[in-house]
Amino acid sequence: MSCPDTSDGTAKGTVLIENGRTRVTEWRFPAKGDNTGWHVHEHDYLVVPLSDGMLLLLEPDGTTREVELCRKSPYFRKKGVHHDVVNASNFEIVFIEVEFLERAAE
Repeated sequence: MSCPDTSDGTAKGTVLIENGRTRVTEWRFPAKGDNTGWHVHEHDYLVVPLSDGMLLLLEPDGTTREVELCRKSPYFRKKGVHHDVVNASNFEIVFIEVEFLERAAE
């Protein structure tokens, strides 16, 4: 499977905080099938689900994985993850993503 480096998705990302150390984004997937679009995470990140539900992860090698989100159960990932995230639930999915930005030399 070939995929673009990035693409537009239908999920809505709203940046709530952005400074030299962190970026906090609220992601809303209103309906089943809404997605982030293909992207590569350039920073380590933490996800805090605000709702329970299922996501489908599409990976560049063609692998697909369903993952269960549990409200208020955070998880951490290292930078470099390349995927498209799709709402696999029949209702809205919402989570907060916290990216740990590289600090500039002081």
